[in-house]
Amino acid sequence: MSDLPQHDLPLLGVKVVEFCTVAAGPFCGMLLSDMGAEVVKVEPPDGDTLRQWPPLSDGYSENFASLNRNKQSVALNLKDPADLALARSLILDADVVIENNRPGVMDRLGLGYASFREDKPGLVYCSVSAYGQSGPRAGEGGFDLTIQAAAGVMSVTGEPGGAPVKCGVPLADFASGLYGAFAIASALARVRAGGAGAHIDVPMYGCTLGIAALQTSEYFGNGRSPAKLGSAHPRNAPYQAFQAADGYFAIAAGNQKLWLEVVRVVDLPALAQDARFATTRDRAANQAALKVLLEERFATAGVDHWIAAFNAAGVPHARINDYAAALDDPQVEHMDWVRPLTLPGGHRTRTFASPLRFDGQGLPIRRDPPALGEHNAAIRAHYESGAAGADA
Repeated sequence: MSDLPQHDLPLLGVKVVEFCTVAAGPFCGMLLSDMGAEVVKVEPPDGDTLRQWPPLSDGYSENFASLNRNKQSVALNLKDPADLALARSLILDADVVIENNRPGVMDRLGLGYASFREDKPGLVYCSVSAYGQSGPRAGEGGFDLTIQAAAGVMSVTGEPGGAPVKCGVPLADFASGLYGAFAIASALARVRAGGAGAHIDVPMYGCTLGIAALQTSEYFGNGRSPAKLGSAHPRNAPYQAFQAADGYFAIAAGNQKLWLEVVRVVDLPALAQDARFATTRDRAANQAALKVLLEERFATAGVDHWIAAFNAAGVPHARINDYAAALDDPQVEHMDWVRPLTLPGGHRTRTFASPLRFDGQGLPIRRDPPALGEHNAAIRAHYESGAAGADA
């Protein structure tokens, strides 16, 4: 598949300065850079801590590379007056600032939103933090694990009666990055229409509760906190992982028509007449018994057999893939999601590119991930020459 030409990227011409480390903020910045924004990543002299996370290829973190493509890097010591002045110049020349420090840190440096509001009224300033910019917990830090714990995710993850388990994907970090990018794009639309900029408060705690809409609404509806169900669903069945003769697979029969297809595939017509399984609600209430009956039949054949049978029947289904298998899926190749990437030392690797398409075209990787401070000389020269800031 071809990529969208760079001149058609929707955020072309938008300048972003990113004061972020690890995941939530850098992911937010990368989403904007994928859409064409020019992102300058400001790092401390020893770099974003993610640069130290393995696996390391020729000393360069593949984790860091996965969140920092299409960016420039400038390493600044913000305790040094000259570097602090350069950081301020970068912001005055920018359309967007993203920062994920604890509340108050940027203000103490003289780089907070309030110090730019008069000079740069159209500035979109996005602050990502654990609990938000105000309130009784605003001063607390947090990482994905602690936010998953605090926001209830670990209470519904894992098998019934089991120990607390976090989601294997750092969803608090990445959901917050998505919320941030969406809010920034929305604010930019307002600025482009002649409106004011904004200080956007992205609390990871709130974002993680926000994506738990089904769980919070369940609590609001019946007054009970949702419980762990393993791979099962509180309101649909059969809708979980099942064991076959040689492994596991998942099916999601989310309505009556699909349920009847499951009954046909497993050749157990009596299930369709069983009062315990008459409606979706009945099946959800009796899903433990239903699972036993279905797995007795699933044990008679392997995963390949059941995948083929449910595929033919039009019942949503899936193997339980590891990441090697998921990335090897023919759909991944068709969509051209895995792209080559060159690390600063010349090591060739791969990355998962933006999954989005605009009119059937993908989003290009315009820059490989940067070395720490790779663009210091060019950026310093640009601002020392007085070429920037004319539109500030």
